[in-house]
Amino acid sequence: MSFISPIVKATPSASDQIGPREFAQLADYIFDYAGIRMPASKRTMLEGRLRRRQRALGFDTLEAYCRHVLTDNNLDQEGIHLINAVTTNKTDFFREPVHFDFLRDVALPGLEATYLRTIRAWSVACSTGPEPYTIAMLLDQFAATRRGIAYSVLATDLDTEVLEIARRGIYPADLAEPVPAALRRKYLMESRDPARREVRVIPELRRAIAFARLNLMDEVYPVGEPMHLIFCRNVLIYFDKPTQHEVVSKLVSRLAPGGYLFLGHSESITGHDLPLVPVAHTVFQRS
Repeated sequence: MSFISPIVKATPSASDQIGPREFAQLADYIFDYAGIRMPASKRTMLEGRLRRRQRALGFDTLEAYCRHVLTDNNLDQEGIHLINAVTTNKTDFFREPVHFDFLRDVALPGLEATYLRTIRAWSVACSTGPEPYTIAMLLDQFAATRRGIAYSVLATDLDTEVLEIARRGIYPADLAEPVPAALRRKYLMESRDPARREVRVIPELRRAIAFARLNLMDEVYPVGEPMHLIFCRNVLIYFDKPTQHEVVSKLVSRLAPGGYLFLGHSESITGHDLPLVPVAHTVFQRS
């Protein structure tokens, strides 16, 4: 009689885990640098995300990686890669579509009615780029039907790796499915190789967007002239209340009077004393 042995998941050895003291040090650094909370419940998640960096640097264990970063004082050099590893990059074209309905039907006509000739938009945490490209599609459509209207889009993120993806503007075809057919035909090019199942944003739209690294923990946001549209969606949920207030206050300081701030649908600024008036669900206008 033969038996099938049960599959037993191997338990990581202590050397292939992040110790409590090292986790506390890394969590403090991540919070101080990026404002991202890293409670003890996220220790396993952090271990999983740092294993790629561990292997890239040639270390056999996470213990050796942590020794290199913390004990050997290499945190300054490794910091940018550490932050890249812990940032969350969930994004889609036309994500939370009611925001883009409001942008098209209310915000843009409202801005035009103030005799504004150049509309400046900012995607604060642009990730791999679908959000700023979505904004640019709608701005380009709007400008094409109005004489003398121009636009620009700034897209920033803390993660340098996702910014490189965003600059290239190449995506799996499935990711572009939420793009309306007319916009897809106008702004996305399909790969000549059907097996690749990819699309690329047209050069004209890519050139309309400036991509740059920006840390929301910085004292000031050097984004030039005030913005008329700021999208900061699904970012505040990673911050504690004081950090949320600080970030939103600095965003509002970069928002032109009459401009619009878009937050994620699960985010709130209730209790914050800011010169903002709610005009739709998680959409606010600067008074």
